[in-house]
Amino acid sequence: MTRRRVAILISGRGSNMASLIEAARAPDFPAEIALVLSNRPDAAGLERAKAAGIAALAIDHKAFPDRESFDRALDAALGEHDIAFICLAGFMRVLTDGFVERWSGRMINIHPSLLPLYRGTQTHRRALEDGVLVHGCTVHFVVPELDAGPIISQAAVPVVPGDTQESLAARVVVQEHRLYPQALRMICDGTARLENGRVVFSRRWDASGALHSPG
Repeated sequence: MTRRRVAILISGRGSNMASLIEAARAPDFPAEIALVLSNRPDAAGLERAKAAGIAALAIDHKAFPDRESFDRALDAALGEHDIAFICLAGFMRVLTDGFVERWSGRMINIHPSLLPLYRGTQTHRRALEDGVLVHGCTVHFVVPELDAGPIISQAAVPVVPGDTQESLAARVVVQEHRLYPQALRMICDGTARLENGRVVFSRRWDASGALHSPG
């Protein structure tokens, strides 16, 4: 089995990063976490990556005059480490269209809502304000438009009476940690791939499951 070399881009503590690193420890996982890269030298996730024996690199975006030059440095570092796929995990920078297009079909992100609902920030607050009964998270390919890329996988959780942003977020993040490694496996083993702007799957799955809320 060929293991694809993956970089994880972070800006903070790297909660989803940790779940990806743990999943990649399995001998049958088709990806190797080869690099953790942050735009913030003080990101706590860099130390977590080093402790796991993974190359960790900081490229401070403040040291560059514009987004284009920062993205060029980012791209160069990824090339030096022979990276095949990128996972964004709390990476708080808007990437230039040119960078995104160079990595088309090879860069994924996890977002805390059931896209296309609640693109952007404050997803849990907005879900509670709208009174939805189902919320969740989405893994998608990255495209130039924010949170608009083709969807690879989703997980749903119920919204229950008395939920706060914090309690709902805690329920969603549990699913994020399960969903992201599954999605990475799918794109690295070829189960899911991007074709003509849509995700194409190479296998069928069980269509009988459903989440009922209230249930």
